[in-house]
Amino acid sequence: MQGFLAFLRRFARSKLALFGLVIVAIVVFAAVFGRWLVPFDPFAQNILGRLKPPFSEARNGGIHLLGTEALGRDVFSRLVIGAQVSLLVGVASVALSSVVGITMGILAGYEDKYLGRILMGITDVQLAIPFLVLALAVVAVLGPSLFNLIMVLGLTNWVQYARVVRAECLVLREREYVQAARALGASTPRILFRHLLPNVMSSVIVISSLLVAKMILFESSLSFLGLGVPPSTPTWGAMIAEGRNYIANAWWVAAIPGFAIFITVIGINLVGDRLRDMLDPRLKQVEN
Repeated sequence: MQGFLAFLRRFARSKLALFGLVIVAIVVFAAVFGRWLVPFDPFAQNILGRLKPPFSEARNGGIHLLGTEALGRDVFSRLVIGAQVSLLVGVASVALSSVVGITMGILAGYEDKYLGRILMGITDVQLAIPFLVLALAVVAVLGPSLFNLIMVLGLTNWVQYARVVRAECLVLREREYVQAARALGASTPRILFRHLLPNVMSSVIVISSLLVAKMILFESSLSFLGLGVPPSTPTWGAMIAEGRNYIANAWWVAAIPGFAIFITVIGINLVGDRLRDMLDPRLKQVEN
């Protein structure tokens, strides 16, 4: 507990990181509890109340805090529900990428002969394929769905984990404690998961924190193109696509979800940068 409190105190030394953490906390709160807090049904259409500006009065006496869109649906309610999709896609796809990438990297780093070369060859092939082209092709074939989107993002972004983990394992496998464990007859799985994996987790945490923001941007891009989740599900990217035709006379329909993406990505990146500074031994010595 004392170690965790000390970690928080070090984290709080950066005001920008605290600002980013507040943003992330708000997005997480909206994603978890937003369905019970939204003032209007995000799916209820009201053609008579379409394209109302922010702070307009609704027919039932409520207030549309962020206005309404082309079908009269409340922008604020849809924005909150869209946070659930963005956060779910970001976290789930990063979790999948980390599992695949760590497994590939730790095996390639420890067994740097035939297996390592084969796995790194697969990594090089993956790097040679443009991500957006591959994602568009896969989603277009499989169809738009939340599961397909998570699978595509997760299985096309594991390369960063693999290369970083392999590079660190190439160094760690020559350390004395690994050599001692091998001399004592420890099995390969025990060496990998007991001695190597814990020592690469700091880098994995930093990559994951920054990759979540990247995944949110990818999800928004695919949803903007109509290849993300089904059109009936509110997402920030789809909201921008729906509002681009009304940007001249109803700017809030596209600008507000665009700002939500911008501020969320900024907040996650600020937290990720602070974690990198805290977990990097070289930067830690400079800070101390």
